Amino acid sequence: MIDPQVEQYWLGRRADGSYKDGGVDLYLGGAEHAVLHLLYARFWHKVLYDLGYVTAPEPFARLFNQGMIQSYAYQDSRGAYIPYDEIEFRGEDAYRKKTGEKLTAAVEKMSKSKGNVVNPDAIIQEYGADTLRLYEMYMGPLEASKPWNTRDIIGVHRLLQRIWRLVVEPVDAQNPDAGWRLNPRIGDEDQPQLERLLHKTIRKVQEDIERFAFNTAIAQMFVWTQQAQKSDRIGRSQIERFLRVLAPFAPHIAEELWHRLGHETTITLEPWPEYDPALTVDETVEIAVQINGKVRGRITIPADASEDQIIEAARADERIATALSGRQLRRTIVVPRRLVNLIVG
Repeated sequence: MIDPQVEQYWLGRRADGSYKDGGVDLYLGGAEHAVLHLLYARFWHKVLYDLGYVTAPEPFARLFNQGMIQSYAYQDSRGAYIPYDEIEFRGEDAYRKKTGEKLTAAVEKMSKSKGNVVNPDAIIQEYGADTLRLYEMYMGPLEASKPWNTRDIIGVHRLLQRIWRLVVEPVDAQNPDAGWRLNPRIGDEDQPQLERLLHKTIRKVQEDIERFAFNTAIAQMFVWTQQAQKSDRIGRSQIERFLRVLAPFAPHIAEELWHRLGHETTITLEPWPEYDPALTVDETVEIAVQINGKVRGRITIPADASEDQIIEAARADERIATALSGRQLRRTIVVPRRLVNLIVG
């Protein structure tokens, strides 16, 4: 049933004869597990704890319940469920192919009887496993239930296509069978405009992974990829560090691009890239300038500007100065890094 060495981790004694702490760091499962496996597992662990065979009163250090992936189910006027292969989509609306009848949609638990089961094999066949992985993580917060919509999967698929073209380009744009070569935009020098954003991305993704916020981690990858697309040059070190960030989310394309960059070892053995905290803080920020609570303009100021400096910069702005002309400044309200409100009489 279990490898003896693994069993020793759970129940084995230390050199001094005391029992090891053992246990599971994280239990990740659906809420229904609370009355099924989780209840069963906790019962037997507590039996062992009461008998003195384990040292921790609980078997799992942390419990996280993920939400359920649901799907749209479509019904006709009789209330009968119509399977996807009998539906034609026109914009946001669904129609039955045979009759042309417009169908009503509702988010339901996936069920064969409702005809709304999504076969992951079909998604992988058309878009690839990495796209499926990314879409599942990008759908929303892990703990929330959310509806699957195959029409939305193209967004993350295009993200992977953009990342692919950051590293390689077609040998012959007119002949897709001619193969791919390393993108000539990749050079030895890191680009300053990408470097600061890359450090922010590494930090953001790292922190989001630790709190299971995979959707916002992927959103940050969108941001860096879009900025890299606009850059004339990309440092080799920069794209390599980005691929190491991408690898846990889309391992297949990350591995392929890693080897196309000339590496012979697998990217899965590479360490997580480090970030410089100083580069994750913006040097400047844009804030709104309000007069009596209404936004009249925006100014860019140093991120560490004092309240006096913020007020001075706001009053020096040409549009704000015109709006303040002939009026007495009675009070100021400063919300750091967000806005300054000038109260005038």
